[in-house]
Amino acid sequence: MTAPPTLDQLGTPVAWADAQGRIAGVNPAFQRWLGVGPRRVLGQPLAALEQEGDALARFLRQDERDTLRLKRSALGLPGETPHYADGWLTRTGEGWLLEVHPADGSPELDTAQSLPGALAAALKGLAHELRNPLAGMKGAAQLLARRAAQRPEDAAERELIQLIGSEIERLSQLLDQLMSPAPHRPHAPLNIHAVLERVLRLAEAEGAPSVRLQRDYDPSIPELAGDADRLTQAVWNLVRNAQQAGASTIVLRTRVESGLHIRERVHARAVRVDIVDDGCGVPEALADHLFLPLVSGRAEGTGLGLALAHQVAREHRGSLTYRSRPGNTVFTLLLPLADPEGGSTA
Repeated sequence: MTAPPTLDQLGTPVAWADAQGRIAGVNPAFQRWLGVGPRRVLGQPLAALEQEGDALARFLRQDERDTLRLKRSALGLPGETPHYADGWLTRTGEGWLLEVHPADGSPELDTAQSLPGALAAALKGLAHELRNPLAGMKGAAQLLARRAAQRPEDAAERELIQLIGSEIERLSQLLDQLMSPAPHRPHAPLNIHAVLERVLRLAEAEGAPSVRLQRDYDPSIPELAGDADRLTQAVWNLVRNAQQAGASTIVLRTRVESGLHIRERVHARAVRVDIVDDGCGVPEALADHLFLPLVSGRAEGTGLGLALAHQVAREHRGSLTYRSRPGNTVFTLLLPLADPEGGSTA
């Protein structure tokens, strides 16, 4: 398996593994760091890379966290001289991502290409640059709202202005989080269909006349605990992905499922949200890495939309999966419900 282009170009050693913890690929920086070719490591258990201790093995076997912080770990192939490094092991949509920062005198890597550091710095810089134009948009929206209030007959126009205002506020909060990360807000009861309706209004306001948006809702779905803004962002990213894949029809479908395994736990009930489209589908070359940041099938894409949607699913103790072929792609968001007595299913 070859490295995805974005990981292939990183100066940071990176390896990725399947759900069983077996190495499915490494980038050239990882090969140079270990001093071996890819054939030596492909198919090896990730845990076999740890030459001192068993932190990796224990984490992969039984830990339910999404990340493991590695500190001064001795990594390398069995029988080879160990290489000491710091790093992170992160759970992805279909497996694991191991990112290494050598600490044993290896040739210094280009820190500007460091996976989390560069991404965080770039996002903070982008957030800083966007604050001024966003403030201008907010002022213009407020002026339009005052003018529209003087024309009671323009109800549709007022609704669009309110949508602009609410999206500006959501983007402002997102920028604040990027500039000064803070704990996520406590989850509150929400109606999943209100979230989907907001996404549909955004899609309609964006004005893509060639795309038909359809609803297939189960009206009996109860409220669930969550963050409405974060879920809106996640579903909106999935809908926009479908639009950019050339879809002519996008269906938002909701159902309640029973007795589901989500992230190695059984939940009595869960809300299932399907985003179905008839676009060109997920490129085969990206199938194993789709939820990793910086991975995109479009030259102009950032590769952050699906990674963010995947993170939002995990924030809600849920999951995001997909199945795809040309003409039929389905992204499925599963969100656990509390049990009928009000307890948690987690």
